[in-house]
Amino acid sequence: MADTTERHVQATIHAGGEWLTAVSGATREILDPADARPFAVVAEGDEKDAERAVAAARQAFDHGPWPGTPVAERAALLRRVADLLVRDREELGLLESRDAGKTVEEGRVDIDCVADAFRYFADLVAAEAPGRVVDAGSPDIHSVVVHEPVGVCALITPWNYPLLQASWKIAPALAAGNTFVIKPSEITPMTTIALIELLTEAGLPAGVANLVTGPGHTVGARLAEHPDVDLVSFTGGLVSGTKVAQAAAPTVKKVALELGGKNPNVVFADACATDEGFDTAVDQALNAAFIHSGQVCSAGARLIVEESVRDRFVTELARRAQRIRLGRGTEDGVECGPLVSEQQRAKVEAYVASALAEGAVLRCGGKRPEPSDVRPESGYFYEPTVLDACHREMRVVREEVFGPVLTVETFGTEEEAVALANDTEYGLAGAVWSADASKARRVAARLRHGTVWINDFHPYLPQAEWGGFGRSGTGRELGPAGLAEYRETKHVYQNLAPKPVRWFAG
Repeated sequence: MADTTERHVQATIHAGGEWLTAVSGATREILDPADARPFAVVAEGDEKDAERAVAAARQAFDHGPWPGTPVAERAALLRRVADLLVRDREELGLLESRDAGKTVEEGRVDIDCVADAFRYFADLVAAEAPGRVVDAGSPDIHSVVVHEPVGVCALITPWNYPLLQASWKIAPALAAGNTFVIKPSEITPMTTIALIELLTEAGLPAGVANLVTGPGHTVGARLAEHPDVDLVSFTGGLVSGTKVAQAAAPTVKKVALELGGKNPNVVFADACATDEGFDTAVDQALNAAFIHSGQVCSAGARLIVEESVRDRFVTELARRAQRIRLGRGTEDGVECGPLVSEQQRAKVEAYVASALAEGAVLRCGGKRPEPSDVRPESGYFYEPTVLDACHREMRVVREEVFGPVLTVETFGTEEEAVALANDTEYGLAGAVWSADASKARRVAARLRHGTVWINDFHPYLPQAEWGGFGRSGTGRELGPAGLAEYRETKHVYQNLAPKPVRWFAG
């Protein structure tokens, strides 16, 4: 893999197979959130750069070889990309850490998941039948439903999992035979740039994969509204997602939205009846809330715990949260990195302040940590925070904080647990903890969330669809439904023995 921090400085827009600077000549410094120092410079694209990239993608789709490339060849290319990701795992994991602030180990796991996604979609398309035969009731009629690529896809990805979220869109888009323009978050673009290089190395034809680095209000907005874009897939916040849908509406393009979450982690007392069960539930509550500093759309930011074990559970949770080792993600022994930006940290601080003003009880955290040799004062660090005695009317309970903040609510009955878990405008993910398998499945069946884990938190399977209910979005990623997002269906009806119908005189 090329050194993207040096080779493509200021030339990070990829269109028609060429690396380009922005039409305006503008650039942006990419900061390491661990110390707020720049470590790369990228092109700051705008609407003109989006136009250039869409034109390249349109040309490649309408006149290039990729849409008509045999499925076996498309699958083979995806597998080559997966092999290249494995080859560059260490370098990409480090780059993801510096870009997004997560630990290097988290970055490595992300790269493994990205490779898995490319392999999964390669296997999925390679194993498919060429079409679904429809029985027309006559041996003289051949009727089949076939899949075709949508066309030019605009892919807009978030800053928390830059490469992983890109792969969930790029792999199925390519597997289906589409061309695309991707716009990564303007603050974490580096691994997406690297992935475009790997696609080129794997042999993807010029113009199929295009990239524009730049802000959402210019590049993203133009991609969403562009008449030559056939589909827009967006992962990010509710406000931005609503704007994407509005921009796409006049051209009636396909829209896939994966938006925010305010995810409940419901713990029944029977899950804590043994020491092992208690320790596991506490450990997973920490994992749910604080992995990647809580900057996860599926984070278990709402702990909903049965009243009879609440004091013991929250006391131990807070004790262990205080022991989480914060620091630069590249340092040994660090368990949690910084927030992605000063703006994001200020947002988290405002939510905690409002919660305390509304009556929440601070059990731990709630402030910036003291600087240390692994935690520069200039970095965007914030302590893991547990807020007890929370209720539904609090902003911190209703709205997505996207930081290391866990709120605690309690319940007395199963009905109350379900009501609290479903009392959200979002519906992305949630979890149920219980030693009673029947109760756990019963509660899971009643939760209005796209993914529900039982006695676990955060795992996902490439084969299983990912998406939400309510305001968590309309799209589905991964699984067969993830591939279907990037396809159109066509019904081909062939009459082998045509005859005149004689409906009209003549």
